Amino acid sequence: MERGEVRFRSGGEECAAWLFRPPKAREDAACVVMASGLSCVREQRLDAFAERFAAAGYAVLAFDYRHWGASGGTPRCLMSAARQRDDWRAALAYVRGLGDVDGARIALWGFSLGGGNVQSLAISEPGIAAAICVAPVVDGLRSLLHIGGPAHVARLGAAGLRDGARALRGAEPHRVPAAGPPGSSAVLAAPSALAEFEQVTPPGSTWRNEVCARAALAPPYRLARRAARIHCPVLYCIAEDDEINPPALGIAAAGRAPRGELRLCAGGHFAQLTGATFEQVVADQIAFLDRHLSGDGGKGKR
Repeated sequence: MERGEVRFRSGGEECAAWLFRPPKAREDAACVVMASGLSCVREQRLDAFAERFAAAGYAVLAFDYRHWGASGGTPRCLMSAARQRDDWRAALAYVRGLGDVDGARIALWGFSLGGGNVQSLAISEPGIAAAICVAPVVDGLRSLLHIGGPAHVARLGAAGLRDGARALRGAEPHRVPAAGPPGSSAVLAAPSALAEFEQVTPPGSTWRNEVCARAALAPPYRLARRAARIHCPVLYCIAEDDEINPPALGIAAAGRAPRGELRLCAGGHFAQLTGATFEQVVADQIAFLDRHLSGDGGKGKR
């Protein structure tokens, strides 16, 4: 397996990415394009999934959004779903331009907020062959209410207004923690959120526990009913005790998608990224990719 550091342009900046090529790669490999969730960067377990996909015969592009990780963009830690969708489109254009990737067999993979991006793109972008959503956002407002109720939404809204006013003045952003304890100003103010971030963060990571608070002012994803417009095969991997994104929403979205598939696992929001649950989930995802991307009816991989 070969892993290379690559960069591609998006919105006048560069996105940093790893490009994994499978052993004995042929010119028409199917490809998985991957990105993660709120504040997450690629070294927070995207590499673990990507290595397994590549070993199973798939090319993989795992990238950092602009404003995060090793990618360009200022201010740092700016969360914009619209910009992130543009980064996905740029990533798709990049892999479709590679001589050893089959542009007709590309899957999207996203964790948490990245799963919200994946659902939105699967609805709007032509030529997506399959999609995988891991503990995905389905309805952003209901996720925030699930985390901390109306008081949590109000705290984030006030912080967002403060940051928005600073942006108008050209001042340094007002940032809040991405993860923290219940009742805090963190976006993910849940009991185990910070510990779980730390569990998946290797030494020397570019991850920062910060988000520009203006993200709270952006329209949230409301994808519950729109999942019926996802016409490619889509796999929802849902954690039954997810404290961030309500499991019931992911289960319902899988049921509404015409070609939706559902896999349930025990544990919380980050459970699928590590340990025995990771092994279960990645095996299910490879089987899903084999069914829908093999290009030969599942008889072999490229």
